[in-house]
Amino acid sequence: MSDIKPLVSILMAVYEPNLDWFREQLLSLNSQTYPQIHLYIIDDCSPTVSFKDINNIVTECVNKFQFTILRNGSNMGSNRTFEALTKLAEGQYFAYCDQDDIWLPNKLSVLYNAIVTSGALLVCSDMYVIDANGKVKANTITNIRRHHIFHSGTNLLPRFLVSNFVTGCTMLINASIAKESIPFCPYMVHDHYLAFYSSIKGPVLSLKDPLIYYRIHDKNQTLVMNGVTDKKSYYEKRIVVSIKKFQWLKDNINCNEINNCSYISRALSWGLARDDWFQKRDFASFYNLWKFRNIKLSETLFELVSLVLPNCIFKFLIWLYKRNVF
Repeated sequence: MSDIKPLVSILMAVYEPNLDWFREQLLSLNSQTYPQIHLYIIDDCSPTVSFKDINNIVTECVNKFQFTILRNGSNMGSNRTFEALTKLAEGQYFAYCDQDDIWLPNKLSVLYNAIVTSGALLVCSDMYVIDANGKVKANTITNIRRHHIFHSGTNLLPRFLVSNFVTGCTMLINASIAKESIPFCPYMVHDHYLAFYSSIKGPVLSLKDPLIYYRIHDKNQTLVMNGVTDKKSYYEKRIVVSIKKFQWLKDNINCNEINNCSYISRALSWGLARDDWFQKRDFASFYNLWKFRNIKLSETLFELVSLVLPNCIFKFLIWLYKRNVF
């Protein structure tokens, strides 16, 4: 590898940041050992934290590389803000960044070395988990989220269709792939969509070493089963949204391989079968959903069993799931 490193752009979407956590995050970015960095920040029109305060903290904490700070004219949400950052940024690689974590000093250097030596289009890492007070709760995200299983290699599209193991704040992606993926799917979190798109184009690599302190608190956007409390909300958040996602991917993703197109079509059929089972819960809808069980067996079995139970029991199962019991 050449001694002259390519530019890595850090893309940070900010909204109503806790200023203490924001300062910790920025100081950890400023301590990166990787030599060529540009930080791009867009404030998504925070209503109570002033843009002046955000700008002052960035200016105070970041002095080792250049940065660009902008503010949305209206609230766009994190996905569209990260999409805007992806359009705006320059550089050969992009590192997406949350506003409340802490990066280890060698994070970007390790990810860069891994993506170059492996030939992967996207590389991600494990993470330490900390609470709101900065106390370490786990040495790996897999201790907190039982279903979080890392994978590496090619042909990962079937996995990314129905689940995600790439956390955006741990990943480094080839910038040309990120820009090519625009527009982002409105029914997927940006990191999930970027990982999905990368898996169509080439290999994805997961590193076992944690490279950040990932802060879990009550305002995290990607909490497990976020917004699900009963059967109605489960249907709206987990079934209806998945159908919209699969339909969007089918309509917007240019599949170069027959297998990729087939996977997306079958995933859409699975989503429609889940909807049919939720509405009818008869033998025909049971059998139809069972036919597509290989798309995601665990979720299929959960719905086949739980959706016929009384709502009070269903609520209890969701409560257990959110606490990582199963």
